[in-house]
Amino acid sequence: MIETNVFHALGLHMHQPPGNLELLINANPWEAEQIIRCYERPARYAQQYADVGHLHIGFSGVLLEQLRDPDIIDRYRHIIDIPAMFAAYRATPNVELIGMGYFHPIFPLIPTADWADHLQSGREIMAECFGRAPRGFWPPEMAFAMEMIPALVRAGYEYVVVDGVHVHPEDGVSDVFRPYLACHDGVCITVVPRDRVVSNAQESGLDAAWFAHEVTHRCRFSPRPHEARLVTTWSDGENGGWFRQMHEGSGFFGHYFAPYMEHVRGGEYPVRPVGLSRYLAEHEPVAQAMVQTGAWNVGSTSGFDFSQWAGSPGQRRGGEAVNALSGRWWQLSERAADMSAAARAELALARRQVLEAETSCYLFWGDEWLPKLDVLVQAALARLERIESGQVEAPAAATARPVRPAAAPSPATATKTGAKTATAAAATAKDAFPLSAGSPAGARPGSDDSARVAAGPSDAEVASATSAAATSGAGGAFEVKSPTLTPRSAGPAANAPAAAEPLTAVPADAPAVAAAPAAPAVAASAEAPPATAAPATPATPAPATSGPASTGPAEPDSTPTGTNAGSAPEPAAAPAAGSRPPPKPRSGARGKGKTGKRR
Repeated sequence: MIETNVFHALGLHMHQPPGNLELLINANPWEAEQIIRCYERPARYAQQYADVGHLHIGFSGVLLEQLRDPDIIDRYRHIIDIPAMFAAYRATPNVELIGMGYFHPIFPLIPTADWADHLQSGREIMAECFGRAPRGFWPPEMAFAMEMIPALVRAGYEYVVVDGVHVHPEDGVSDVFRPYLACHDGVCITVVPRDRVVSNAQESGLDAAWFAHEVTHRCRFSPRPHEARLVTTWSDGENGGWFRQMHEGSGFFGHYFAPYMEHVRGGEYPVRPVGLSRYLAEHEPVAQAMVQTGAWNVGSTSGFDFSQWAGSPGQRRGGEAVNALSGRWWQLSERAADMSAAARAELALARRQVLEAETSCYLFWGDEWLPKLDVLVQAALARLERIESGQVEAPAAATARPVRPAAAPSPATATKTGAKTATAAAATAKDAFPLSAGSPAGARPGSDDSARVAAGPSDAEVASATSAAATSGAGGAFEVKSPTLTPRSAGPAANAPAAAEPLTAVPADAPAVAAAPAAPAVAASAEAPPATAAPATPATPAPATSGPASTGPAEPDSTPTGTNAGSAPEPAAAPAAGSRPPPKPRSGARGKGKTGKRR
């Protein structure tokens, strides 16, 4: 085996919006099958290459919640055995699990008071599903701010992956091939820079030969070529035809990953796959760096601001409404100790709605998903108004297991300049309504509410929400009557565009399910938007290099085919360094619609 100082940490990010797996199997079974198979493949291929392979896989809490739903397990049983999939991950130590926020929020754009719930609940459900808690964190949309560091450390995370373009080393020498220490308010965490260039290729199509020559060339001309070089690549794991390819030999695992692992097995490959936890234990970072607030490049945006989620007046107003809703919940929670049991149960359900409204998906598609967000916000407001007015009746049975409120600052102290110590009122609220009656300690949200969100709450909830909005004088969508709140504050979110003209999308008295506008054009580098309501007719892919030309699901135990799996890449035949590999023929163009997956 040749000696090398180039190591590779490969990561995949998995997420579905609330209720989306049910909508997919109902509206577009073909796309549902394409997506669900993406969750099964990593563990299978990691087991096949247990001697040389390493993968990092992150699941959002709300996706795991859906995958554990008995109805989802039954509906997808003819495609994959979901409990067996979980068991495979638990039995595969060379898959390093990565945490993220439970509802996949843009952390710098939501109140710091809500960070702890997303972080802790997301980490706990990972441990429940896979038998081990994640040590590393992948910020949803790679949206990171230095102020997150103390919250991450308190939640139990040891390292965080960030987009390398935002990392500014203390010595002024940009080097994305080494880890750093980043510190805020006296608390430090290891920062692992993601290589944006090679990650873009991982997202859209590459092969083992190109990868080897690209990374070795870039490491050779990096600032410290003789030190250990850590190349970290990360992308979505279920978006686009490259990952959804049903002919596995033409997709990510058959065309790239399997040949890559065969080269490593042969001992002549110049790159070594590694797990981040082990690598960081052997190469502890000593250099410090500051990480600029930002996200990853997605769609047509660069990630140097949050314009993908706060670029339009409607998006900004939607974000402000969610933040104001959170603030209103925290204010009401200060009175939880004096509430009836029924009111506390309602407050706990409203807590879930607040956190769910912080899902990044509602803001990603410009103004297109704002009607969905408005329905959720208005339903939560109606619930809070019933609590405030004392018009809460004891529920016949709990319809969801609410998120337990974590100790966090009330709106008066929740600023964007860092996580603060929990107020006494917030701690009182936590003790006053730990969980709904009958729920086991530490339980996370159930799927009942999530399954309804994408289509909207019940008619009764919508009627109550719109009636309450009309009574309070709400003049349009996202009108939150809370004069004592400041919806946004300065800090990490300050680089988002300032609010402009009011939202013109959906008035407060709009129907429960608004007619969907035409889907906007999406750049080739953007991830796949929600699926169309009508079943799609799968295209017949041309194999990338070898293997049969027919489409259809590969058998779970089939051996993938790929490119030259048995021999090391030939330098003379490699493309020029810095160039992108030619696109691979693949089916499943990044579709448009209303139900498919979006971060």
